[in-house]
Amino acid sequence: MPEETAGKVIELATQRKGELLIMEPKGDLQHLEFRIPSRGLIGLRNNVLTATQGEAIMNHRFTAYEPFKGNIPGRINGSLISMEAGQCTAYAIDKLQDRGVFFIEPGEELYGGQVIGEHSRDNDLVVNVQKGKKLTNMRASGSDDNTRIAPPKRFSLEEAMEYIQKDEYLEITPKSIRMRKIYLDENERNRLAKKEAAV
Repeated sequence: MPEETAGKVIELATQRKGELLIMEPKGDLQHLEFRIPSRGLIGLRNNVLTATQGEAIMNHRFTAYEPFKGNIPGRINGSLISMEAGQCTAYAIDKLQDRGVFFIEPGEELYGGQVIGEHSRDNDLVVNVQKGKKLTNMRASGSDDNTRIAPPKRFSLEEAMEYIQKDEYLEITPKSIRMRKIYLDENERNRLAKKEAAV
């Protein structure tokens, strides 16, 4: 990778229990070698490419089975979860944009318990993105502003595998990759969370 981005790459690899073995300059590039657990590689490539503006070249191979190196930190933020089934509306997404980043576009078919975004806080939030704008026969100035929706965040299979939490599943169909809660019913999720907290 370029020499100026080596520090960021070392930081990303060591967060995933990578152990730096070799660091040598090759012209204006930096050559790094790590020993890292296989599970630490999931999602690392995309992060390295982002940190190096796409200039890193990455290669890996299996060396040996080794003792468990400890937990690898996952994501900190919670999920935005669809409350019910149906098509999502631009109006509802627009009103909820301050709650987090969405993975869906207006008009997509959703179901209850589907993970549709990342919450800006560390807890999960169930939201209703199916509700439409209440229509009246009166026109008020300024009330018909066009909705401005940020483009959805899309995941590759590898990124989605890295992203999901322990209480979530990845659902792969020929047309889409979706994330969902293991238990789709909100009441069941709450009951299980209380049971885990009591243990």
